Amino acid sequence: MSGAELAALLDRHGFDFFTGVPCSLVEDLIAALETHPRFPWLPAVREDVAVGLAAGAWLGGRRPVVVMQNSGLGTSLNALASLSLMYGLPALLLVTWRGYQGKDAPEHILMGEISPGLLDLLGIPYRVLSPDSIDEHLAWATRELDAREIPVALLVPPGVVVAPEATRHSAAARAAATTAASPAPAPAIAAAALPAELRPVISRRQALGAALKELGDAPVIHANGFICRESFGIGDRPQNFYMIGSMGLAAPIGLGVALARPAHRAVVFDGDGNLLMSLGTLAMVGGLAPRNLVHVVFDNEVYGSTGGQRSPSRETRLDRLALGAGYRTVSAATTPDEVARALRSAADGPHFVLVKVTTEESPAPRIPHPPRAIRDRFRSILSG
Repeated sequence: MSGAELAALLDRHGFDFFTGVPCSLVEDLIAALETHPRFPWLPAVREDVAVGLAAGAWLGGRRPVVVMQNSGLGTSLNALASLSLMYGLPALLLVTWRGYQGKDAPEHILMGEISPGLLDLLGIPYRVLSPDSIDEHLAWATRELDAREIPVALLVPPGVVVAPEATRHSAAARAAATTAASPAPAPAIAAAALPAELRPVISRRQALGAALKELGDAPVIHANGFICRESFGIGDRPQNFYMIGSMGLAAPIGLGVALARPAHRAVVFDGDGNLLMSLGTLAMVGGLAPRNLVHVVFDNEVYGSTGGQRSPSRETRLDRLALGAGYRTVSAATTPDEVARALRSAADGPHFVLVKVTTEESPAPRIPHPPRAIRDRFRSILSG
């Protein structure tokens, strides 16, 4: 089957959000998706980031597909276990099966042997595609996704998706088409406009309070750890998506929400450790340029939840990294008034706000809501 034919089948079965990391076994599918008129391919920097992006898209009402090589299945284990499966966030995983039947380069052999076992261990239902069963397996996958509300996988061996010689896409043609379709906006400020030095004077809880007051009823994805616990202590609300696990995926989830719901503002409350763990997401935000995304990073230069170990943000200005990655507006804040002012002016994004805070922490309860309850009330807010 050609990539264009598979893309048409995915469309027919209701899939409308496509992201992942490329593999040569499905290069013709990705080539077809790159020029899809309604749901173009969204390249991810890592497979677990793609899982986060798909989670946000599903919360926003889309039916996502994540494409990955089976090596990426290993990369995604924690994201699948502590995000997709724990909260119940469906996505179709198209997993290419390198090392199939022990025939491949040495680096693929072991992963080829254990890929089905990894899916079994996770409890993710899967089937193996063959050229004459694709439509049947897609129908099965949609039924499983709707009934179980968890990820479902289709393992794709070599030779299932083949590019017809007459219609083979060249890399140059694909790059030209996607570049012309999605020009990135020019940054609204220069690096010289950012403060040379930032001295924290308020706690993270004070900064969170100022941000929440300014944001009103906007939906906010909270990074795991004390950010969501302190925010819950300030005031629980259904607009808060609290991350209990999956460190590093707050920004990908927020990006997925922003892309799925472009008419509504999507806000991410991130931490320095969380952001650094998935730093490539900055480039994705800068390249995809969702105008409705507001990315707020509360930076105390330590890993607070694990005992206050030093974070690399002590030597690295995260706002300058965001500016270099292509965020249209970037600002920095150290006081409640500066936090409120930065959020008040956060229009025509993507917008990045670095909030330098002290290491002070206040007593904060763990989130009492079950993961699926957090999911359901947040999704209901997004659906209106």
